Amino acid sequence: MTEHELLARRFEEHRGHLRAVAHRMLGSMSEAEDAVQESWLRLARSADEDIDNLGGWLTTVVSRVCLDLLRSRAARRESAWEEHPPDPVVARVDGEDPEHRALTADAVGTALLVVLESLTPAERLAFVLHDMFGVPFDEIAPIVDRTPEAARKLASRARRRVRGAAPVPGPEPVRQRQLVDAFLSASRDGDFDGLLAVLDPDVVLCADTGADGGALTVRGARAVAGRAFLYRSRATDLTPWPALVNGAAGVVATVGGQPVSVLGFTVVDDRITRIDILADPARIARLDLADFRA
Repeated sequence: MTEHELLARRFEEHRGHLRAVAHRMLGSMSEAEDAVQESWLRLARSADEDIDNLGGWLTTVVSRVCLDLLRSRAARRESAWEEHPPDPVVARVDGEDPEHRALTADAVGTALLVVLESLTPAERLAFVLHDMFGVPFDEIAPIVDRTPEAARKLASRARRRVRGAAPVPGPEPVRQRQLVDAFLSASRDGDFDGLLAVLDPDVVLCADTGADGGALTVRGARAVAGRAFLYRSRATDLTPWPALVNGAAGVVATVGGQPVSVLGFTVVDDRITRIDILADPARIARLDLADFRA
């Protein structure tokens, strides 16, 4: 085995972790993959360097790449998901792929990803690296050009904003699945009261179909239930597959064996508080949904 092949094998051992870091930083699976690939290219160019801690070195590199992308967004005064929900991490409930299982285990809910978009690039990096991956502040500080104490303050500010906006963790997976199945059953059967029974009064539905004008947002249980009825007549050819979407109970809908939409659910206090529907054909095509194709 050549040195290049050995280096590539060592890199692959860290790919799942790097993808998880980049996805939480960027909210985009395609951009996360690009950031991970860039970290590999930089590693390949640094093959002659003495790297004692490869995992830490790669985490620093992918973090710097993500920070540059976030700062570029901020300079353009845009949010990557100003009009579209973040890319979900999707896996079969019974999936066996080790790397995908690792990424799914590291996934965070859509609601938290949306909150992270409100942070400054430096705040987001400090919070993600420290609070989600346990990176010490003395390692974060040089990435954001701050002292360790200043990096600690960045994470602290981000933590306060996240706690004030992100929902508390939902119930156990079995109960999540029961509520999602009840929602799907009530939608299919035209059971309006059944829908209201599982929806939080202030539930938010966000649907991205790829149409001009950005994502559709609907608020309130009755409005969301009404929207479910509106799409009911169009769903006769859909086959729903149970899935893990951002680590929580969700659904991948297929038509003729091809995935056409991904539904993610946020559950708080035994009610569905948020539904994210991704049905943009271009974005669906970029997701890893091979396990859901007939």
